[in-house]
Amino acid sequence: MKTFSTIFKFVFIVLIAMVACKSKIDPKQAELLKIGVHTVKVQEIIQTNQYTYLRLIEENAPEMKEGDTLWVAVTKMEATIGETLYYKDGFPMQNFVSKELNRTFKEVLFLDNISKTADFVKKEMAQVSAHGNMSSTDTNVMTGGKAKIEKIELKIEPIAGGVTIADLFAKKASFSGKKIKVKGQVTKFSPDIMSKNWIHLQDGTESDGKFDLTITSDVTVKVGDIVTFEGIIAIDKDLGYDYFYEVLMENAKILK
Repeated sequence: MKTFSTIFKFVFIVLIAMVACKSKIDPKQAELLKIGVHTVKVQEIIQTNQYTYLRLIEENAPEMKEGDTLWVAVTKMEATIGETLYYKDGFPMQNFVSKELNRTFKEVLFLDNISKTADFVKKEMAQVSAHGNMSSTDTNVMTGGKAKIEKIELKIEPIAGGVTIADLFAKKASFSGKKIKVKGQVTKFSPDIMSKNWIHLQDGTESDGKFDLTITSDVTVKVGDIVTFEGIIAIDKDLGYDYFYEVLMENAKILK
């Protein structure tokens, strides 16, 4: 009986040790989690024309149980099963219907970026350690739920009766609720999110560092297209999950 008790205690201690080792978070991952960066492994990949859907499992995250996975969607990219990736923030969609896949996802997290290395947060990690907060102007760092947009060198003449992006941001209050026309080049196209297509437009003009206009529409465009949109301007639009738009053109149509 004494021998059995000794064996039982030994097995119990081994199990506790195994659980402790399994739940222990790598110090580097712990630092990343402090600033909201998730370290994940790819479990499944689905490619479509516009998006890459990835089923991911978080590595050693305390809030996730073993076997828990999540689906994310990102602009089409190459990925491999078992690959380690890093992401931050994102826009969750419940009961998302992919028309292209003819499939409904219980939840999909839409990401503006997912990285194959953690290099994009090195500065933030250093600043968290030194100051306990996060601040950077690095163009590869994601801010809030959205990736920082890079300015493209353009010189597009505005359409007659139209508004430049610089004027739109500089005088946004005067355009609130009004229908206006803006001509520019498409720099990003994200289809079928919340039953809308999301378009980023630049025309080469800038006001106080603001040069990129976000547009919602039901039209399909390609990155690089130069088009004229007409739509209603909304200002200070807060969609939640850190998706805040100082200026947003809604329900836009392309003018021929």
